[in-house]
Amino acid sequence: MTPSPDATDDAVMRAFAGLPALLDEAPRLVARGRLLDCDCLLGPMARPFHAAIRAGRIVEFVPSPVLMRSWRFSYRATPQAWSAYWQAEPKPGWHDLLALTKRGEAVLEGDLHPFMAHLQYFKDLLALPRQHFAAAVS
Repeated sequence: MTPSPDATDDAVMRAFAGLPALLDEAPRLVARGRLLDCDCLLGPMARPFHAAIRAGRIVEFVPSPVLMRSWRFSYRATPQAWSAYWQAEPKPGWHDLLALTKRGEAVLEGDLHPFMAHLQYFKDLLALPRQHFAAAVS
């Protein structure tokens, strides 16, 4: 049985809301991002989260709309793309953040320097829900 789009949207929002706690459980990933300080938008296309990242830690993670907040870059994808990306073994084309942008399922915009300079950090950060997502949707 395929979950309804609304169920997927809610599950994606819950997965993103839990991202700071998952990062706290990944000290090696925090260490990888120790030189990263930026504000960005991450998450679903229509309702991204404003993330304040300092020394690799998410110190503030607020769902939109957040009015009058600046950000350096935004990485947003459709809830269906996040759902496919967080599968235990994502299918080709759904396995990587840049592959999702190439498919047109994600948008990367703004000042791309912090994202590209810390690309592996963001790939690993945004893959953290993978281990929990499939169980939450089923």
